[in-house]
Amino acid sequence: MVFPLRRFALLALILALGACASQPRPMPAVASVDLPRFMGDWYVIAHIPSRPEREAFDAVESYRLDEKGRVRTTFTFRKGSHDAPVEAMHPTGFVEPGTGNAVWGMQFVWPIKAEYVIAYLDEDYTRTIVARSKRDYAWIMARSPQIPDQDYARLVERLRALGYSTRDLRKVPQARPSQGAAERDAN
Repeated sequence: MVFPLRRFALLALILALGACASQPRPMPAVASVDLPRFMGDWYVIAHIPSRPEREAFDAVESYRLDEKGRVRTTFTFRKGSHDAPVEAMHPTGFVEPGTGNAVWGMQFVWPIKAEYVIAYLDEDYTRTIVARSKRDYAWIMARSPQIPDQDYARLVERLRALGYSTRDLRKVPQARPSQGAAERDAN
């Protein structure tokens, strides 16, 4: 009777350790984010895309705070070409308390909230990396539709240092570099 109990305990320990080993390590977030300053348009320069974004052109993520402190988001893009019609998604971001405003639950469908971690943000709020602990999706974004190649290379290296394989990183084609997102979408 003792032998099967030890066997069961050993099996339970192995399963518990296996479950712990499969948990991704948490994505490190920036220390703090000034939410009002972070709001506005962010051009998606490159991403490891989710299914709806795989053929995105002219992708722009726009944020605004509502009266309840939620982040109202509008993600606009064209599917497959610069001439395709503009499509939009409207998820809501919920800032996680105690994270310095750097970790959000992004809700596309109630009640599910996807992890959204601001893993890098330059001090002048012109470049950012949004990532996830699962290291499945990521977004390199900027306030302008193009960035210098050396800046892009540094951001890709940061993404790699966060534990991502950049094999699936896709640069997002951005047309009309002189237009802002709101102006572009009005046309």
